Amino acid sequence: MCGRFTLTATPEALNQLFPLFDNIELEPQYNIAPTNNVLAVRLKLGTDQPEAVRLRWGLIPSWADDIKIGYKLINARAETARTKPSFRSAFKHRHCLVLADGFYEWKKAGKTKQPFHIRLRDGRPFAFAGLWETWDHDGQAIESCTILTTESNEAVRPLHERMPVILEPKNLQKWLVANDDQQTAESCLTAIAGERLAVVAVNPVVNNVKNKGPECLTPVATARALF
Repeated sequence: MCGRFTLTATPEALNQLFPLFDNIELEPQYNIAPTNNVLAVRLKLGTDQPEAVRLRWGLIPSWADDIKIGYKLINARAETARTKPSFRSAFKHRHCLVLADGFYEWKKAGKTKQPFHIRLRDGRPFAFAGLWETWDHDGQAIESCTILTTESNEAVRPLHERMPVILEPKNLQKWLVANDDQQTAESCLTAIAGERLAVVAVNPVVNNVKNKGPECLTPVATARALF
């Protein structure tokens, strides 16, 4: 799954994915949690042109009575999102890229949980495969998103059986435009090779969602013994 992630990349680095970020103010985000606003890319309505937007993390289906449902819908299984009532409309019509440069996973160590930060070995930012939706009730409009997950690769499996779908650069545009093209969409939703990821034990302060500073990424060398 994906319950927390990071985006500390500069606009210049993000422009290597899409040239959209020259006029966007970015502050490093070291502990992004559900209900936070996340930076995403989607297609402008009725066009094939990408745009950068902020979306609330935790998808709120258009038919929902209460936005609290979003807490339960931060992730969608890639294998079933096309048919699940909460996600099928978005899977058919509203794909997005959720921008990140790492995500957290935990491993139990006695009575505590040791956090690990998983990122690309080259340190570059990347995009999770996402879906977005608009919820509009009584004049309150919220645009929200979910992150698709798949079976973990060999690097993440010791921590969790699921991991977010990190899209290959060649699949970024393909995922955005796939929409109702099931075969194309599903071809994008595979786990990245484990050898491309670095898994680093980090400071347990990240366990508290209130902690948002760079200390969240401080390595903890002794925790490597867990493996």
